[in-house]
Amino acid sequence: MKDIYVVPGGARAHHGLLRFGPHRSRCALGTGGVTATKKEGDGKTPLGRFALRRIWYRQDRIAAPQCALPTVKISQKSGWCDDVNHHLYNRPITRPVAARHERLWRHDRLYDVFVELGINDAPPEKNRGSALFLHLQKNNFSPTLGCVAVNHATMTFLLRHITPDTHINIVKKYER
Repeated sequence: MKDIYVVPGGARAHHGLLRFGPHRSRCALGTGGVTATKKEGDGKTPLGRFALRRIWYRQDRIAAPQCALPTVKISQKSGWCDDVNHHLYNRPITRPVAARHERLWRHDRLYDVFVELGINDAPPEKNRGSALFLHLQKNNFSPTLGCVAVNHATMTFLLRHITPDTHINIVKKYER
């Protein structure tokens, strides 16, 4: 098991399938499906091969993940800048901040634990997408804003088996 593969699959654009070694599961993609040309706010999941950076988690809801990747505790002040005109665009921030941002401390459990994906981060390019994560699904795999969402069992399996060499491959179809 080296890389995670994600492919669209199902009746709707946001339906996806995830494969990691022997593990197979449903996943949710962006409401607009996948794209090779990601733009901020387009509701699409970018195609490509991306590194897994860090695991973020809420210690008030889950135990520290046992994982080979670095971990970050989410606090009530944790956020992610999605303001294309701010110098911290597509970077974690400490709230409060004047720039538009997403709160990482959420009530809906979506971000109880998530994997930070290396998308548009080396360095971030204005308007090429921000806050793109592998996170927990909600409402029976409802569409995301561009992230990949999985159930708790899949997240637990991934966290146990991913390494710093693991990448996520978001593709139009599986390669044989």
